[in-house]
Amino acid sequence: MIGAVDIGGTKIAVGLVDDAGRVLSRAEGSTDPGRGYPEALERTQQMLRALSSSTGVELTGIGIGSTGPVDPLTGEIGEVNFFPAWRGNNPVIDLARIFDVRVAMENDADAAALAEAAWGAGKGKKSLIYVTVGTGIGAGVVLDGQLYRGVDGAHPEIGHHVIESSGPACVCGFHGCWESLAAGPAMVGWVEGKMPADYPHRANLTAKRICELANDGDPLALQACEREAHYLGLGLANLVTLFTPDAIVLGGSVMKSAVLFLDGIRATIVRCCRLVPFEKTELTLASLGDDANLIGAARVWYHRFARGEEHSV
Repeated sequence: MIGAVDIGGTKIAVGLVDDAGRVLSRAEGSTDPGRGYPEALERTQQMLRALSSSTGVELTGIGIGSTGPVDPLTGEIGEVNFFPAWRGNNPVIDLARIFDVRVAMENDADAAALAEAAWGAGKGKKSLIYVTVGTGIGAGVVLDGQLYRGVDGAHPEIGHHVIESSGPACVCGFHGCWESLAAGPAMVGWVEGKMPADYPHRANLTAKRICELANDGDPLALQACEREAHYLGLGLANLVTLFTPDAIVLGGSVMKSAVLFLDGIRATIVRCCRLVPFEKTELTLASLGDDANLIGAARVWYHRFARGEEHSV
């Protein structure tokens, strides 16, 4: 039984996950980064102990999926925008010491990619790219059953490849990167820049709300979703051209409204990917539901220790 820990910008969730990818129990609390890393570590261990005690199950290991950047090989937290003061802390070492078990950590997109490849929409596929579209855009790449790593084990920031060099500035240093054009806040920013003074839906505008308005036939929201499909399609077409994977799995909060985007995405891929057999890349939605991040965190441990990274997922 693996203790799964999902560290996000707003919440930390923990769960107990078995070797079939089933979440047997879970708990969560606010990340509250301002209270410091030691306090967050204490809350995390308390939640894990409470779950273990209530179920009578002893932990075999702990897997962590975290918003990045993180160092998967050392377990050290990098310069994460959501909790910059935590930089240099190491939950892998700390939780291994506290629970006396082996602990493994990956970027949360890589964790989700491993989970979808082993237990989800990509099961049985040789190569898979998982793309999550929400507040940002993240991706994890599994090739020949292996999680792809860059130099020093780095996680490739696919959400920050440039789509349109004259596009909006991004904190990454680029203009017009994929995230700045197609993440949820980009949809909101575009609508806010286009809406007239008398637009009736100005208050509390979010990507989710824009999608709801589009479903109700709002013209501006429909334009925003058409634009979103275009830019999502361009980024995904680049991935098809570069990797020609067996499958691309789409997840994240924005993709809960995938019906608004998929036709436009597919049309863009057909138009842009003529040099590769794009029709053989399956475009599918993530299948692990609301527990995907916890399942991914657990899969990190199984991938690292149960079968070893030298083997397939």
